[in-house]
Amino acid sequence: MAIDTNVCYFKDDVGKNLYRKKTYYNLVIEQEVLAKDRDEAEKLLGECGIDHSQINHEITETKDGVETYMVDANYTESGDLEYMGKVQYEDEEYAEEDGLVEICSYASETIKPTEMSEEEEKEKDKINNMYTTKGV
Repeated sequence: MAIDTNVCYFKDDVGKNLYRKKTYYNLVIEQEVLAKDRDEAEKLLGECGIDHSQINHEITETKDGVETYMVDANYTESGDLEYMGKVQYEDEEYAEEDGLVEICSYASETIKPTEMSEEEEKEKDKINNMYTTKGV
């Protein structure tokens, strides 16, 4: 009975053995999305996963007679959704007029961009002072 394989073999290979080994890899995909809230972010990220048509023999090396028989990717688990920051206008005089925005990691996830708690204002000033005193 013939064996299904991608390895090419010829009469010079008589006496050699065919071996197959499965190796499991953890593939990590870290994605980011701008969304109005966590629910929308979860929905958008849930709709964008692996393009399984790209999981194929091309991601492996073929050399020295080694051929790839099968490639697969399966879902294992997801980490928690992590808040990274809020898009808001830069701290410049004409930022709003000029459309200058940045992502601020110290802005509250639930407070609108124009609102900032007293603690967040202090943290922002502290960070700004660090950069201006270091000449960055």
